[in-house]
Amino acid sequence: MYNSAYKGFELLFLFVLLPISFLFPYPAYIKAGLTVICFIYILILLRRGGLLKLKFPPKAYWKSFWREILLKLGIIIAVTVPYVLFVAPDKLFFVILKRPQLWVMILFIYTFLSVWPQEIIYRTFFYDRYESLINNKWLFIFINAILFSLAHIFLKSFLVQLLTFLGGLLFAYTYQKTKSTTLVSVEHAIYGNWLFTVGMGEMLAFPGVN
Repeated sequence: MYNSAYKGFELLFLFVLLPISFLFPYPAYIKAGLTVICFIYILILLRRGGLLKLKFPPKAYWKSFWREILLKLGIIIAVTVPYVLFVAPDKLFFVILKRPQLWVMILFIYTFLSVWPQEIIYRTFFYDRYESLINNKWLFIFINAILFSLAHIFLKSFLVQLLTFLGGLLFAYTYQKTKSTTLVSVEHAIYGNWLFTVGMGEMLAFPGVN
């Protein structure tokens, strides 16, 4: 009982109160300090649980994984290309055509310094720590997606909130099936890098794309 209550408070602080607090005007160095402290706290717990080791899933997972990813990516492409053409046609594939070096740099930085930390926090840690608190797996996926979207609330963008919620549903579903940080990170990187490539980087607050 005590352990569940502690985990409940921990979840509330790390995944609700802390992200919401970033909307308030207090010093950036305090926000950064809180973020670093909480990230270190999560890393310590993950290390204790042996969850920071790089593990590649069995070969049996990869075939179905790529089949699903390509199908979902096709749908994303079919939606995002017309969207960019309609909303900001001058941005369509702008970075890869006009600033290819920036495109390569952002893809690398985003994949390793954004995607991986997000996935070890919101999937690996979140599932290991809190899955036992909620018996309904679909409700747990929904909660995970809501909180993943909430993590981006400081950007103050409805589009970002919507896309991170939808992405959160996809990533949580993949992790629910595979329990693989590697697979869900690959999926996350593919979708995120596509959005940047198609020309939605400025809309989604990617740095240096103006």
